[in-house]
Amino acid sequence: MASGPRYFVPFRRRHEGKTDYYSRMRLLLSEKPRMVVRKTNRQIIIQLVDATLEGDLTRVAAYSNELEGYGFTGAMGNTPAAYLTGMLFAVRARNAGYEEAILDIGLTRSTPGGKVFGALKGAVDAGLEVPHGESILPGDDRIKGAHIAAYAPERAADLVANVEQAAEAIMKELK
Repeated sequence: MASGPRYFVPFRRRHEGKTDYYSRMRLLLSEKPRMVVRKTNRQIIIQLVDATLEGDLTRVAAYSNELEGYGFTGAMGNTPAAYLTGMLFAVRARNAGYEEAILDIGLTRSTPGGKVFGALKGAVDAGLEVPHGESILPGDDRIKGAHIAAYAPERAADLVANVEQAAEAIMKELK
């Protein structure tokens, strides 16, 4: 290991590949709550996080596993599930008094039309104000799951109707 007066030990979370401190500082300087979108192999997690001097505070959270309660029968880690989770998150955030946020995708690659931007589209469609460009959002066929129904019709034949039904059930919770 290097040593000497000019050696700089990186922050632990940067060394572990968990945090990009440059982008985190830019997000914190906006002084808006962050819409933190994280995806795993099995679910999508969205949180509204406020930064304080004592540490970050999670104000609102939505998990794709909660979509079963709204009638969604598809997989919990795909693009339609991300869209519906974004809608659920935005409804909860608006009911808690939050009208705007800024997107934080962490170290996830920003692929146009990806799952994290599907969650962003769901939040924007539900009325949360998040600055974004229209070119990064996935198309309506991907949001509704038409590409999955075309690929595997035996497992996802009614996915398009199921997504629309779950979206209506989620929007009924908006106060």
